[in-house]
Amino acid sequence: MIATHKIQEITFEKDMISLKVDGKLIRILLDKISLKLKRANEMQRNFYKISPSGYGIHWPLIDEDLSISAMIKQAEM
Repeated sequence: MIATHKIQEITFEKDMISLKVDGKLIRILLDKISLKLKRANEMQRNFYKISPSGYGIHWPLIDEDLSISAMIKQAEM
């Protein structure tokens, strides 16, 4: 079964992504999840599409897709 999430906010600060997911704030170093996002400029990072189910996020300008469940697991490590 595919987990669905409610993504309320996505922000970047230097080499870190912050997500408010299901009412919880998670922060992850970009090194841990995506070198493409780490190398992207501000415009590329801030142009994203959240899947309707909340399963993942797509950044079309850098052709990157990340699953929310995987990011939550990475944040817990």
